[in-house]
Amino acid sequence: MYAIVEIAGLQYKVEKDQRLYVNRLNVEAGKKVKFDRVLLIEEKGDVKVGAPVIDGAVVEATVNSEVKGDKVLIFKKKRRKGYQKMNGHRQIFTSITINKITASAPAKKAAAKATEEKEAAPAAAAEKPAAKKPAAKKPAAKKAAPKKSEAKAEK
Repeated sequence: MYAIVEIAGLQYKVEKDQRLYVNRLNVEAGKKVKFDRVLLIEEKGDVKVGAPVIDGAVVEATVNSEVKGDKVLIFKKKRRKGYQKMNGHRQIFTSITINKITASAPAKKAAAKATEEKEAAPAAAAEKPAAKKPAAKKPAAKKAAPKKSEAKAEK
């Protein structure tokens, strides 16, 4: 069983008990994290694809630690000018271990959510105020004063 899940804006293919390095998450080591943006789940040859996500699907993981990635060197040079600049960067990643992939939420929660939506819909319709009347029309614009050349022609 595997799933494609979106974590911190990136998509990862994950399996149970897999260790994964993702962009830094603001979570302490040892804490559990749930990711609900599951895009695809494959289970025993049966593939479920979300549009864009699968409702009720959750991937649970445990945060192991934060680690630094390999150093990336940035080297700039302009030939024959004596200009050289060296810079480096180390990205911080969070190490997580996938504990569980759940294809759908328990039926009780889904049924309760559906009944809440049905009850909320009539209540929202009752609270909706009547439509506003259209704005009053503006009076017609006054005629412009005759131009000087027309005034001379009339005399």
